[in-house]
Amino acid sequence: MSSPGRTEHLTLPGVLTAEQAAQTVAGIAAVQRPDGAIPWFAGGHLDPWDHVEAAMALDVAGEHERAEAAYRWLAARQNQDGSWYASYLYADGAEGEPGDRGSETNFVAYIAVGVWHHYMSTGDDAFLDSMWPTLYAAIEYVLALQLPGGQIAWKRETDGSHPDEALLTGSSSIYQALRCALAVAEHREDPQPDWELAAGALGHAVREHPELFLDKDRYSMDWYYPVLGGALRGAAALERIDGGWDRFVVPDLGVRCVVPNPWVTGGESAELALALWAMGESDRAVRILADIQHLRADDGMYWTGYEFKDRAIWPQERTTWTAGAVLLAVAALGGDEATTAVFGGDRLPVGLEPDTSTTGCC
Repeated sequence: MSSPGRTEHLTLPGVLTAEQAAQTVAGIAAVQRPDGAIPWFAGGHLDPWDHVEAAMALDVAGEHERAEAAYRWLAARQNQDGSWYASYLYADGAEGEPGDRGSETNFVAYIAVGVWHHYMSTGDDAFLDSMWPTLYAAIEYVLALQLPGGQIAWKRETDGSHPDEALLTGSSSIYQALRCALAVAEHREDPQPDWELAAGALGHAVREHPELFLDKDRYSMDWYYPVLGGALRGAAALERIDGGWDRFVVPDLGVRCVVPNPWVTGGESAELALALWAMGESDRAVRILADIQHLRADDGMYWTGYEFKDRAIWPQERTTWTAGAVLLAVAALGGDEATTAVFGGDRLPVGLEPDTSTTGCC
């Protein structure tokens, strides 16, 4: 696979030079398998959500053929019910055999974000049309697990059952995915009013009904994902981020994955930077990205996290999705059109608010 890479726009003073960005892109490309799969690291496993995030990072660097190969991998591996397994193995001679055969709904939905981002990066209508059946089946699978309050059950077991439980992070991610799926449908002039209603109910649940979700308040993703996924904007977003800032942000080091653990992680930090950019807080976003450059390795990839109490890198892995999150945050701050469209949300359709007086929803 080869395509014309470009990293001149992936520069940010104090964070990345064009040469450093090119090295990071090359690091992700080096992990990508010949079949298009992008595991966490060489010899690691793959999950569909992080696979898409890494593919999006390839697109912002102009590696469109590699990104398309990643989406073709998903299309080829989709289960008949529209899902993907939670993990695929690429270690000890394995070549993509399923690991965890359950499915997680936010993993399944996220292809919509990647496909729309790829289209916005390339303008390739043929690609969009060819991926529509895959995207459609994925969204239908996810919405079959929407619960009465609008939230989405977070997983389906191998026996087909699912818990009546939802995760705020996962549902926030699905909200973004639904809006991207609706953008694809709108572009194809193939309206999906049921998806619009589902997105409206989901957004309402995320914004107004925290009691509908499992209590994961200790995790930083539950703090910023309603903003990152686009359900919260304006004053409500600012209030949420400011309210958790001192709890999760460690000055000069990055963002905790979970409190009170003394562990900052590159992926969560870069995603927070994206959320900050989306709410107009670019200065704070740049500062967060600058703070995590201590996680950058000599090969241009990023360590997953750092135990600051013990002053130790942990775990000893440099993940494609961490590198991908950094590149996407830099791309958004640099005005990359596809990335700003997907994470800014201004050009994405908004789901219809549910009529709670007639549906009983929420």
